[in-house]
Amino acid sequence: MKTLREQTDAKIAAGRKAKPDFMKGVDEIIAKAKAFQQGENAIKTGQKAPDFKLPNATGNLVSLGSLLAEGIVVITFYRGSWCPYCNLQLRALQAKLPEIEALGATLVAISPQVPDGSLTKDEISEMEFTVLSDQDAKVASDYGVAWEVPEFLQDHMRVDRELDLEKINNGNDSILPIPATFILGRDGIVQWNYVNVDYRTRSEPDEIVEVLKKLFQI
Repeated sequence: MKTLREQTDAKIAAGRKAKPDFMKGVDEIIAKAKAFQQGENAIKTGQKAPDFKLPNATGNLVSLGSLLAEGIVVITFYRGSWCPYCNLQLRALQAKLPEIEALGATLVAISPQVPDGSLTKDEISEMEFTVLSDQDAKVASDYGVAWEVPEFLQDHMRVDRELDLEKINNGNDSILPIPATFILGRDGIVQWNYVNVDYRTRSEPDEIVEVLKKLFQI
């Protein structure tokens, strides 16, 4: 099975071939975001993770405290089900979920989409981890991974993709999370993180498993 990086690299290559001008524009935006060190304010290893209480796919509120009461927590922020790179990531995480859970961790995925909108019902039934809705991106902001989407990408999503983010995110049409993953110990302290403003690059599930083994396995 291909790694997540191999899958995303293939999608990037296909995008460069199909829409070279668009991908060039994305490259320029990402380069500018990195130059301004966007994402540098993300919570760091050794810091306490901010608490939250967010609705799941059925509208029930889930708190970080309740998740930590069960053990280690892996939190991953993603943009939404409309993002092909996010879909690749979620499927790759689902494939590794048995290993993640065997190491005593709970996996939680957070996006701005409204409950029942984060994934289709068929996809939700296949995903065995918790999906939460951070509609106003407040939790993403608390974790230092909120990103105001440049107009270039907003136009692409609105015109080329025909996406109504205001509807999808219940009023929030311009703030999305930087794809990021945090591993929290039982005390809520960040033990590891991965933050990359380039939304085409994600943490590798195999690396998450290896970090869990290194940090927590007896």
